Amino acid sequence: MPDQGLAFWALQGPGWLLVLYLLVAQCLSALNYGLGVTMGTQEPAERITEVGVAFWWGLALADLVFYTPLLGAGLAGQLFGWSWAGPLLAAALGVTVYWPLVSLATVRAARGAPGWSLPKEASYWVVLPAIALWGAWGLWHLAATA
Repeated sequence: MPDQGLAFWALQGPGWLLVLYLLVAQCLSALNYGLGVTMGTQEPAERITEVGVAFWWGLALADLVFYTPLLGAGLAGQLFGWSWAGPLLAAALGVTVYWPLVSLATVRAARGAPGWSLPKEASYWVVLPAIALWGAWGLWHLAATA
């Protein structure tokens, strides 16, 4: 494992926490959306309509088959100093910026639509920008140190 400074660990620490969150909240929900609703990590159709469920399930499925493995591989590669890690981690960080923006745009556009009611919408506006900013900073850091 390479000897790294604070910026390295500022990518690794939150990155692995995000991978853990994705595994629990998104990947399990892709396999069983109802389980995600029961755990409180997904919204039920009664709050967001069946179309909302289909949209959030689609993001969970993409996290399962693409984003979570990509982020995990990029972080592991960076952790162990593997030469291919930079492009993988950069790709994952690009997705890390993209999906919170898509989710926030959806939450904003759907607000007030018939059948759409998010009682904890404020948490989206706190957590998702923080994730996107971390991803953008990570992209900048990788580019600046390449």
